[in-house]
Amino acid sequence: MSDMSPLAQLPPPAPARLSRRQKAAIIVRFLLNEGADVALTELPDELQGVLTQQMGAMRYVDRDTLTAVVMEFAAELEGIGLSFPRGIAGALNALEGRISPMTAARLRKEAGVRQAGDPWQRIRALPVKQILPMIEGESTEVAAVILSMLDVTRAAELLGALPGEQARRITYAISLTGSVTPEAVDRIGLSLAMQLDDRAPRAFDAEPVERVGEILNYSQSMTRDDVLTGLDETDAEFASRVRRAIFTYEHIPERIDPRDVPRIVREVDQATLINALAAAREGDAGDATNFILSNMSTRMADQLREDMQDAGQIATKDGEAAMSAIIAAVRALEAAGEIKLLRREEEEEPT
Repeated sequence: MSDMSPLAQLPPPAPARLSRRQKAAIIVRFLLNEGADVALTELPDELQGVLTQQMGAMRYVDRDTLTAVVMEFAAELEGIGLSFPRGIAGALNALEGRISPMTAARLRKEAGVRQAGDPWQRIRALPVKQILPMIEGESTEVAAVILSMLDVTRAAELLGALPGEQARRITYAISLTGSVTPEAVDRIGLSLAMQLDDRAPRAFDAEPVERVGEILNYSQSMTRDDVLTGLDETDAEFASRVRRAIFTYEHIPERIDPRDVPRIVREVDQATLINALAAAREGDAGDATNFILSNMSTRMADQLREDMQDAGQIATKDGEAAMSAIIAAVRALEAAGEIKLLRREEEEEPT
């Protein structure tokens, strides 16, 4: 005679008939219980709402129903060979960087769509020089929200690039953002993202002033002076901006923190360093040489002075090439974030 109770001898009940919404709620709940990171924010707002309401309306499911739903879900996943993004917005995001910006902009405009996803994620990925015009073009209150949504190092860099008075107003406005709602932050992000989408694609990432400045940085001094003289006659304002963008050997004392000199010197080949120092002994270039020698160990500076004396007269071409190599080392360290160039005196906010 069997010891099993009558209930234990009954077959397990068949899984309940569930709608697709109920099954989706079960799968999401199961994944969350298992600790999975479910990116529900990628769903349209309407579907997020439907899913939330469905989960709120359900109480529990038995083990057999859970097993049946999970097995069905797994079978559907295994049967999928390839999936495509929904709509033109998803297709454009999938093809970003693989089709020309001009084609992407035209398709986006024709379809009346913007880039999907979290707008603040796009904004955080922008370089400072692109975020700065946004802040300058918005109200103090909106600028405070923008800074608050960035990481602290990026926000500090932006504050340093703003005029002092504007930076102080924005900093104070941050103290007033305690009552700003998530919806308002989202609207601001969407508005800024739409501004990005509305901009026509450009062939060059850098501004004209930056491109000309970079070219002249590596030009011979005679060529650089001749070009700047011509620019003065053609467009004095543009020439002035180019001069501010130029960073050459002569600008080292005003742009380099003395504490960074040893780090820079280590990046330059010894023979190249000696050629640059030996070639630059007079005028502004001589001041830069003295600045470099004055901000390193006395022993190393004395050794370099002896090497400069032994080097004798350096050919102009070799000297300028050596000085350009030092500037290239400075630029590489700056790009790597290991040093930071100081602002020019004319760029400082007047007191």
